[in-house]
Amino acid sequence: MKTTNPSDAARVELLLAELRLPAVKLVWADLAAQADKEGWPAARFLAALAEHEIAERARRRIERHLAEARLPPGKTIDTFDFEAVPVVSKAQIMALAAGDAWLAWAPM
Repeated sequence: MKTTNPSDAARVELLLAELRLPAVKLVWADLAAQADKEGWPAARFLAALAEHEIAERARRRIERHLAEARLPPGKTIDTFDFEAVPVVSKAQIMALAAGDAWLAWAPM
């Protein structure tokens, strides 16, 4: 099992900060140790890092959108009062929520 050289580790930390990869910066050392221990090929190690970064960005994006929406906690379509807004069709909203075919109609 290899150990990471401290100067290499410091360099990686700086590079990840410069590249704005905060999720990778948090987990790369643990994943590198696991990769060394289990003999992962480089591609598997890089894929694990990239997957972690993508998942963390998606989590943060959802968190950001929820904060920007300023919806009360627990607000869902099921708790929406359609009677308070008669111009909104409950049947139409439920049909849209049930499938994703409407995504193909959205302009790019």
